[in-house]
Amino acid sequence: MSTTLNTKTLFSALHDKLGLTWISGRELQDDPIHISNDDGMETSLVGHLNLISQHRIQILGKQELDYLNSLKKNSLNDAINQLFSGTSHLVIVTRNLDAPEYLRIAATDKPTPLLSASVQSEDAIQILHYYLTSYFAKNITLHGVFMEVMGTGVLITGDSSIGKSELALELLTRGHRLIADDAPEFTRTAPDTLNGTCPEMLRDFLEVRGLGILNVRSMFGASAIKQNRNLRLIVVLQDIEEAAEIDRLHGSRRIRSIQNVDIPEVTLPVGPGRNLAVLLEAAVRNHILISKGYDASEAFIERQKRRLEQAYP
Repeated sequence: MSTTLNTKTLFSALHDKLGLTWISGRELQDDPIHISNDDGMETSLVGHLNLISQHRIQILGKQELDYLNSLKKNSLNDAINQLFSGTSHLVIVTRNLDAPEYLRIAATDKPTPLLSASVQSEDAIQILHYYLTSYFAKNITLHGVFMEVMGTGVLITGDSSIGKSELALELLTRGHRLIADDAPEFTRTAPDTLNGTCPEMLRDFLEVRGLGILNVRSMFGASAIKQNRNLRLIVVLQDIEEAAEIDRLHGSRRIRSIQNVDIPEVTLPVGPGRNLAVLLEAAVRNHILISKGYDASEAFIERQKRRLEQAYP
């Protein structure tokens, strides 16, 4: 399955961040900049002016324009012909610099959208890189409730009717934030990062058995909603009678691979009298400590080892 990006979509998404305005070629806004394939991106999508290995989006800042302006007529014509040879499908002039007349004429003669950006070249490339990576990344939908707990993206999953939504509702009353209920979408935005968002149709809503559909934003305010978060921990709710015997020292922590990204996963047995909200918060706090290099079980083992060495030198 392929994904197509055109100038209209990019302009709409990054208009404010990049301070984009049209110079010429607005009638070409529906033409594709890039079409991805399942085998990945075979070409560079964005970068400073490059006439040899051309980017789909060519960025022209002060240095690039100074270079072009320094060329003699024949060399300039050759450079412009290469720039608008058909490999590059969008040209952006940064820092609100005036686009030279030869650039405007070439963009019109060899129809190519020409935009102006208010930010510097390096900032434009960085923002575009992040946007393009996210836009063309493969999505995966996972079952569960995705929340931000203590600044950490946590996916709460488990069998149907195990209590995921009820736990999410209690976490909301404790000041944590909802990202997506039932079907959060995750995108690999970096080799070790999965970013989770909510499908537009489900945004702001949480289904709780017995109460039906709840609008979290209306009930708890806008601060109870988070647009996206990187997935850092998976918490699996499991009936206490079905849960396998858990290591009392190390708990149930293990690693789950999603889109070739390793995500820590813990299991919380569900049973009468167990405060799952407190347990989940403790799991998140412990995850944060482990990510910083402190493992309580290893510290406990080391303490016992030192005590034995003192007792039996």
